[in-house]
Amino acid sequence: MTAAIAAPTLDTRPLGPFGVEIRGVDLGGGIDDGLGDAIGRAFLDHQLLLFRDQALNPAAQVAFARRFGEVQVHVMNQYHDGGLPELYVLSNRGPDGRPNGRHPDKGTLYWHTDNSWSRVTGHATFLYVEAAPAEGGGTEWADMYAAYDRLDPAERDRLSGLRAVHNLDFSRTRRHGHDPMTDEQRRQKPPVDHPIVRTHPETGRKCLYLGDHAETIQGMDYAEGRALVQAINDRIVTPDIVTGHRWRAGDFVVWDNRCLLHRAQPYDPAKDIRVIRRCTTLGEVPH
Repeated sequence: MTAAIAAPTLDTRPLGPFGVEIRGVDLGGGIDDGLGDAIGRAFLDHQLLLFRDQALNPAAQVAFARRFGEVQVHVMNQYHDGGLPELYVLSNRGPDGRPNGRHPDKGTLYWHTDNSWSRVTGHATFLYVEAAPAEGGGTEWADMYAAYDRLDPAERDRLSGLRAVHNLDFSRTRRHGHDPMTDEQRRQKPPVDHPIVRTHPETGRKCLYLGDHAETIQGMDYAEGRALVQAINDRIVTPDIVTGHRWRAGDFVVWDNRCLLHRAQPYDPAKDIRVIRRCTTLGEVPH
């Protein structure tokens, strides 16, 4: 029998109300099962993990993500990396190596959770920074455990009985309408409904599950449901439950889509280059 590899004690530093930086770990050459288990536990405990100064090539990024589950091939194939379709690349670097002046996806500037527009939703997102702008362009995350915990009992009961319709075509058209989904992309990803209050499948904790991909409420008049979704989204994120981070090249971050919302911060795409490669593992149907 092969002896189990002991999980090491991680050197961590808090990032904000939640999330930690894990120091002294080099992910570029791969990790053993003991370290992988320790990182997996930290992921559930802290929801957001930062590793700085990583030399992580695209294949190593996808290989690390596979430790968490099946890696999504995103329906928006215009963002795929040429060699690895699991990677979703957000870049404003032009063919000449200079900023091209175009923001790659303005939808990322609004609070959302990755892949909520699929029946099987996003589990973890793995984001590596190749180039970071000198000003702006960071990312913020919001704790949806905390957002649920501070609801009064009557509102918890009311929201627990509602399901929101999540629709990528709705959010894409609204935020980045000059580059809409194709008919085939729409066919592959029709609207789906999910509970507004979901139970995290591993921690058992309840959290709110909405964000910018949520369009309306199942079974409600469209306009009434749309107004309710917007009203909830407008108030569930407050500064006390947000952790923010300003990127630098070589940063690698992992976060839990099941209990966090996130958004990118603005930057000047005509002045600074921002190149992010991202992949997401598939989770489960929310309950």
